[in-house]
Amino acid sequence: MSRSPSVTGAARGRGARSNQSGRFESLQREDFDDGWTERDGQPAKLDTTLTPEAARKIITRNDSPDIGFGASINPYRGCAHGCIYCYARPAHAYMGLSPGLDFESRLFFKPDAGRLLAAELSRPRYAPQVIHVGGNTDPYQPAERKLGVTRAILETLQRFSHPFTIITKSALILRDLDLFAPMAADGLTQVAISVTTLNRTLARSMEPRAATPERRLGAIRALSALGVPVKVMFAPVIPGLNDHELEAVLAAAAEAGAVGAGYVALRLPREIAGLFREWLAAEQPGRAEKVMSLVRQMRGGRDNDSSFGQRMMGQGPIADLLAQRFAAAKRRYGLDGPKPTLDLSKFKVPPQTGDQIDLFAAN
Repeated sequence: MSRSPSVTGAARGRGARSNQSGRFESLQREDFDDGWTERDGQPAKLDTTLTPEAARKIITRNDSPDIGFGASINPYRGCAHGCIYCYARPAHAYMGLSPGLDFESRLFFKPDAGRLLAAELSRPRYAPQVIHVGGNTDPYQPAERKLGVTRAILETLQRFSHPFTIITKSALILRDLDLFAPMAADGLTQVAISVTTLNRTLARSMEPRAATPERRLGAIRALSALGVPVKVMFAPVIPGLNDHELEAVLAAAAEAGAVGAGYVALRLPREIAGLFREWLAAEQPGRAEKVMSLVRQMRGGRDNDSSFGQRMMGQGPIADLLAQRFAAAKRRYGLDGPKPTLDLSKFKVPPQTGDQIDLFAAN
């Protein structure tokens, strides 16, 4: 699939405003609008490869005290959104690839994710707990449009009436409103939308292939209108760069219908520190020294502190002030209500082809 010209760039002297392939062509072009226009500039061209991953299981478990879930599913490795701050970048090194451009362009997907999930949920000893989808890389990155791995996962969760949470910074999530709306009505899902900045220029530079801030707020609005509980994530908070937008982002999200909010301070583990400093020098040269100084003040004088209890929020006066501002903004904009409770009691393994019919079920 390739992207066809934007409708804003219509060819002179032509009546048609798009260039989709004929339905008998093997190559199909599909228009999609992620909110960017020609005035915003285009990110540098980078060829992307998609490689299937032969996974044996799909649910990953963790016992970290800093993470609010114990089970997660990641449909993809690597992420074409290219967010410079992404904490998942270092994982690409374990595959012999660069956490830099390789992370953004050499992507892996799990084509059997739906089947693997169904097999795991059907095990006799499986005990349901809320599953988080997309805890590592975005489940709605551009490749999802044609691969549908995340869609297959959500359809499986729906068949099993299994509760889940999901996080994204893509408006592509609206494709699956037909799944989210009924599951939300049954108390089976909560969505988190990441809004890091309202500044289009900063967003284009920092998150080059993610949707515009306006599209993300639009996703919050559309989901909320259908009764899906949405939490806005102001993450990461980068002192000296986007921290001044905290109140504005929460206000905009609340106006769009969000019912909760969260934040995470910038984390720079392993290779991300060098990549982020490189980006700062090129994109924010006038702020680079100040930003890194403030980051170190939140991280005990280092670029990063991976200690449990510290790595998500930081420490010191700057981190304390940020926490106070965030708590005050949540109260001010009505985002401090109780967290929606997801219902584990509805989980049920659906009948499989060939199962023996229960003669007493109809009585």
